[in-house]
This record gives sequence, structure tokens and C-alpha cells, in this order.
Amino acid sequence: MVIDVRLPGGSERGVTESVAAVAAVMRAAAEGRLDPTRTRVTGDWIQYRNNFRTPVAVRPIVDGRANVGQELAVDLRRVDADAFDAQLAAELATHEAQDDHAVYLEPWVPLSRSCIWRFNALYWQELAIWEEAAGRGYAQALPGGESGGTSAQASRQVIEELFAIWDNLVARQSLPDQLTVLELGVGNGEQAKVWLDEFQRLDGERGSGYYRRLQYLMGDYSTHVLSRARATVADHKSRVSTLVLDAARPTDTLRFLESKIFFVFVSNVYDNLPTDEVVVLDDNFYQVETRAYLPAADAARIAKGLGVEPRQVGELASRLLRLAPGLLAESMPDIFPSEGAATTFWQDAWAVLRLAERYVPLGPLDLYEVFEGTTGEVFAPLVDGHGDVRFHVSNGALASFVDTLPLLHPLGALTCHDLFVTDLSQYRSGFKGPGKYDGSVVNWVNGPVLKAIAARRGFHVEFSPFAEQSRSPVLTATARARD
Repeated sequence: MVIDVRLPGGSERGVTESVAAVAAVMRAAAEGRLDPTRTRVTGDWIQYRNNFRTPVAVRPIVDGRANVGQELAVDLRRVDADAFDAQLAAELATHEAQDDHAVYLEPWVPLSRSCIWRFNALYWQELAIWEEAAGRGYAQALPGGESGGTSAQASRQVIEELFAIWDNLVARQSLPDQLTVLELGVGNGEQAKVWLDEFQRLDGERGSGYYRRLQYLMGDYSTHVLSRARATVADHKSRVSTLVLDAARPTDTLRFLESKIFFVFVSNVYDNLPTDEVVVLDDNFYQVETRAYLPAADAARIAKGLGVEPRQVGELASRLLRLAPGLLAESMPDIFPSEGAATTFWQDAWAVLRLAERYVPLGPLDLYEVFEGTTGEVFAPLVDGHGDVRFHVSNGALASFVDTLPLLHPLGALTCHDLFVTDLSQYRSGFKGPGKYDGSVVNWVNGPVLKAIAARRGFHVEFSPFAEQSRSPVLTATARARD
């Protein structure tokens, strides 16, 4: 039996729970309720209070159609040390019976194709409806009530670097008339306001005349978010344009600006894009397949409130994802008398939504597509020396990053504030997602893979703290073309 406990570095959290979990597992093995020759045990300290895991779960390890083993996963943050034996016994019995009465919303699929991303997309499409029902804005749902992406100091540094580049181009009579900057994922517009205020102030002090030539583009998936951001930057409306675009494929909308953008700013976008997960066990690569479900008791409770059978809750969730709350209420007024009632159902279902997981062989790395044009071969040199490890692929983030690079001016830079893993060993010291932020999904971004793929395209990426003396886990990744 392999026992792998992953706790945050420099912390005593989870030690008592880990001891209790290991003792309970050994008792289960001694009593014959658990086969130690076919079982791996992992304990994680789950940092996100809202997530898709149960306190104890069994993950089959599948080879073909047969289960060749299993992983017993323990959420050390939520496990009850005094009641763990009972929790473990219940999970093992349910798994053995294969009859938990849960309401499943999908078949087994790679994580990036799970319906959790359709829920995520619905959240941003219908953000105004969600916020009205929740009685708060999405920013208040974030840890500390803020995104951690706004800093006048960080903005000043970027602007001064841009001014130096533009001054040099002026000296060579090569500065274009229009100086284009792009922000992807605009949030409430506060970052743009801080940046534009600082830009205008510094430009006024220097008398460069760059502000009147500035074109600040704000791109986002959500029209509601863009509308709010426009209001925030109203003082700079002559310099700002907004665009609805897909963050994973910005070039589809902005191809006319290829090689013309001097600075691309991305904040808290990559951690919200679809990703697969890959596991290395005994030097073999496995893909994590997931299956979204509503636990039986929760499905029964929701069904009772709607006056339907529990099995119908899954059908209603699928219809919600197709129609959104407004049309769902119009199409089924007997169950959802108003848009608000449909939104309440959406929020209730999302709150209890869970992911069952299993491991299946990934197959040859050169046949696994990370995103178009890039295969899993990029993993091989990165995992050497890390032993058994589970990590995000960050498919959506990588696709967005690579698709944005052609937009950069040869002297331009892309800066991203986000949750980055900078060394794969960090995956062995704590849980990195998926977590739930209100109605959306969050995962940390695989920095080593991003850095390796950037290098293949002639770009250098470096990671740095978001701002001096900042306690935020957000890091800044900066990409520039290599000299």
C-alpha cells in the first residue's frame, strides 16, 4: 500500500487528521475491508472550502475495462477524525455496491469536457441574474472580497517600461500613430482604471503625448462584465474600446491587430479556463476522467422542493445549461414560475455538484493533444524527478496564451496576474483546484508547461511576485520575445 499525504509546506494543518486517516485505513485493511495490494491512499488539505470533492472518495484505476487498482482520496480539511472509520466504511460499501442513487449529469469524460465548464460559462453569461439572486457581486465571493489583480505600483512599472520602448522608437522615427494595449478579463474595470489613471498622470508629467495616441482595448466573454467595466473607466472613454471575445481564442476577433499590440494584460482569466488533469503513477501516465453528479440526498431535497422525482433533477440541470434561467422558466412555468425560481435551482444544484473521478491510461504522449498543434510530449522532461504526481494540463490557458502571442508587437510583452504553479513539486504539497468561486470554476495554472511551450515559440517567460509586500498567492508571469 502506498500512502501519500500532501500538506501545505511550513504548516501543521492536517497532521492530526492525517494520523487518524492512516490509522483508519490500516484497520480497514486488517479487517479485510480494503485490499492493501490494490490500494493507494492520498490525503490532501483542500484549500478551497467550496469544491467538487467529498471528504472520502474511491477513484478506480482502470486499464481497458478492468479496474486494476484504486486510490482512496481523503480531504483532510473536512474529514472528522473521530468519525473517520464510519465515513470510510460507508464509502467503501457504496463503492463496492456500485449503487449510490446519485444523479449523474454526464458520462465519464476528461475534466476539460465536463459539464462544470458549461456551468462556468453560464455563470459569466448570466452574471447579472446570479448576482441579483445572490445579493452580492462576484468580486465579494473571492477570498478577501477582491481579485488580487490591482496595483498602482505594478501598473507604474509596466507603463515606465512602455515609455522607454516608445521613446526609443521615437528616436528612430518608428513609433506608430496608434499605441495599442489589450486587457483580457476586465473584471469590474478597477484594474483598467488604475492603469489608465497612472498612464495619464505619468504621461502628463513627461509631456510625451502618448495618452492621446493610446488605444486601450478591453476584451471579455461577458457583456455584463464589460458594461460594468465601461462605467468604471468612463473618465477615459475616449481612449477605451470594449470587445466581446473568447479568451481562449482572442485572435479570432483581433487578427487585424497582429504584431501591433505593445502590451497585453491578462488578470485572473487563465485559472478559469477548461483543463485536463494528468497523473503519473509508477512512471505511467494516466488521465483523470470525471463524472459530474448530484449526491442522492441533495438530489432528493432539490426534487422535493420542485415537486418532481429525483431522477428528473438531472434532466432539469441539462435543460438549464441549454436554455439559461429565463428560457427555462418560460418553457416550464409549472416547475419554475419565474426566472428567479430557475436561478435558485441553478444555485442549489451548483452548490452540491460533485465530481466522481477515475484514472485511465493516457496512451502515447504524442497522441494526446494539449491544444491544437501541441502534444503531451512536452510533459516528459518536466515530470522527471518528481515521482508520482498529479498536475493540471491547463489546456485552455495554454491555448489562450499561444493564440495571443502573434498579436504582440516585436517589442511587446504579455503580463498575466494569476494563480501559478511554478514548480511541479508544488502539486505535492497542496490541492490546486478545481475549486468553486460562487458560480465559477478556479484552477491553478501549470507554469512549467506554459514556460516550456513559450520557449518553443521563441518567447521567454519569467514569474515574479504580484507586488512588493503582497500576501496574495497571485503571481505575475511576463512573456517577451527572445532577443
